[in-house]
Amino acid sequence: MNRTKCSRIGFVFGAALLGALTGCVGYVDGPRHTRGYAPPPPDYVEREVVVLQDDYVYYPRYQVYYSSNRRHYMYQDGRSWVSRPAPPRVSVDVLFASPSVRLDFHDHPSIHHATVVKQYPKKWKGNNDNGRGNDRGDRR
Repeated sequence: MNRTKCSRIGFVFGAALLGALTGCVGYVDGPRHTRGYAPPPPDYVEREVVVLQDDYVYYPRYQVYYSSNRRHYMYQDGRSWVSRPAPPRVSVDVLFASPSVRLDFHDHPSIHHATVVKQYPKKWKGNNDNGRGNDRGDRR
């Protein structure tokens, strides 16, 4: 057999095979009415995400911040800031009985700590007669 004739037969055979395989491909995005195909998935609906802003109550005597949203106490431990579910070196009852002040910032206390310590020193007694600070609110 001649090389040109083999090339033509190979080409014709390859084209026929390609045509047969191409005809077997179906469209996936169209509706299917035959058995065995699942219906298309429902539209994706994004849920609303609620982000709570931090609110802090500061206890000057202990230099501890409490976030009621996080239910964590934040304070300096050496050069690092820590966030824990319990206050350091004092019980929750003793801490809550000490003078406190509600602060009006919503980012990390470390950003405002130098100003807060100057405004509310450790011996700060608060503005009320009972010495408990301004607005105690619910901190449990």
